[in-house]
Amino acid sequence: METGPDLRNAQWRKSSYSGSTGGDCVEVADNCPAGALPVRDSKNPSGPVVTVGTAAWQAFVDGLR
Repeated sequence: METGPDLRNAQWRKSSYSGSTGGDCVEVADNCPAGALPVRDSKNPSGPVVTVGTAAWQAFVDGLR
């Protein structure tokens, strides 16, 4: 089984479109190995993290626009 990137020093960020009231937001981690993008629920920062490929993430974001 593969393990994901080491996220102990990850810099997490929310979308600039996220409101200040919390709500349903995802966060992504910067400064991870090329090709990997960790994603987590902002309401549960100690919960599970899903790591997706950067190309898949870009396709997802493009589909939202």
